[in-house]
Amino acid sequence: MVADTGSWLLCVYLVIVLWIARRHLQRKKKSVSTSKNGKEQMVVAFFHPYCNAGGGGERVLWCALRALQKKYPEAICVVYTGDINASGQQILEGAVRRFNIKLAHPVQFVFLRKRYLVEDSRYPHFTLLGQSLGSVLLGWEALTQRVPDVYIDSMGYAFTLPLYVHYPTISTDMLSVVKNQNTGFNNVAFISRNALLCKANDVVMVNSSWTLNHILLLWNVGHCTNIVYPPCDVQTFLDIPLHEKKVTPAYLLVSIGQFRPEKNHVFQEIKAFAKMLNEKAAEKLSENLGIQENVEFKINISFDELKNYLSEATIGLHTMWNEHFGIGIDECMAAGTIILAHNSGGPKFDIVFPHEGQITGFLAEGEEGYAETMAHILSLSAEKRLQIRRTARASVSMFSDQEFEVSFLSSIFTNLTSD
Repeated sequence: MVADTGSWLLCVYLVIVLWIARRHLQRKKKSVSTSKNGKEQMVVAFFHPYCNAGGGGERVLWCALRALQKKYPEAICVVYTGDINASGQQILEGAVRRFNIKLAHPVQFVFLRKRYLVEDSRYPHFTLLGQSLGSVLLGWEALTQRVPDVYIDSMGYAFTLPLYVHYPTISTDMLSVVKNQNTGFNNVAFISRNALLCKANDVVMVNSSWTLNHILLLWNVGHCTNIVYPPCDVQTFLDIPLHEKKVTPAYLLVSIGQFRPEKNHVFQEIKAFAKMLNEKAAEKLSENLGIQENVEFKINISFDELKNYLSEATIGLHTMWNEHFGIGIDECMAAGTIILAHNSGGPKFDIVFPHEGQITGFLAEGEEGYAETMAHILSLSAEKRLQIRRTARASVSMFSDQEFEVSFLSSIFTNLTSD
């Protein structure tokens, strides 16, 4: 009871501090006006401390910026980033190289020096709590440098007064892991469950129905929450000819993702793959499993390289547990690569399910399950694999860049025109 009271008082204190800070920023905004040809310009800012990374969240960022610039060409777009080792031009060039996204108008970058405050390695204990509180200070650094008309948190730092939640820092699954004393996470539930902290949101956008269920459970803000599926360059991948790719006994299996612990690459590329090949562990990872000649890592490849690999691949692997969505899964399916994803989260409830009564891919759990399913896919006839690939392609149009732009803009339109 004492602990609960202390947690509640801490929440109230934090909310009061945040409210005071917000009032200060609002007054600062009123004292600074941005105009062009006598007309005041709207400033739309994205809080994305890792905008120069190459993950799905970054593709969402650049597609959102592109959509805003198309709809509101006079608006000033700002990105708060901690990528201080890269220039703004280098960041934009990276977006073109990695995602095939080129913006029509300039973007202003506000470079943050305190990104270390949200690094998980800084908090060996109470990691999620430390990152959440650290994000407040990082957000303060951002907003004191440039106060926007519209503030969009596109990385899920809930304490920075977000408009958009791409990947919530704290989910019900993380809370359950903490409760079970798993050493991977360490935090308390009041951070995400407290209603006062959630009222700062004007609009909440989530990236899947699976994420929606968690946000509604944690925040209870159904009146202002919308599903906006992340964008996939569907049409570009659909341009890849669809035919049975293999004329030799060799097969290519690909996995798309960032190198983060939760992505579980060690499990998927090494253990499950080795089990399918009936190899036995001896020393370390792929070398120790005797499959070093069968596994190749490609780091920071270009979009064109990605297309080339997917055009040749038979299976696309994705093993992250409770992935909120998974743009890489959509890319594989649009390219005609048979997907094998984890039987949980967004992949299970939003992507890999039957289309017009036909299967679009496969789901599995555990090392054994993945190994067996990989072997099953490779044992299918060329005609059966082709049928699955065609059905998968037909199912992913709802995840296109165009659909994202419509959903994203319709969700924030009222806020952008309210001034």
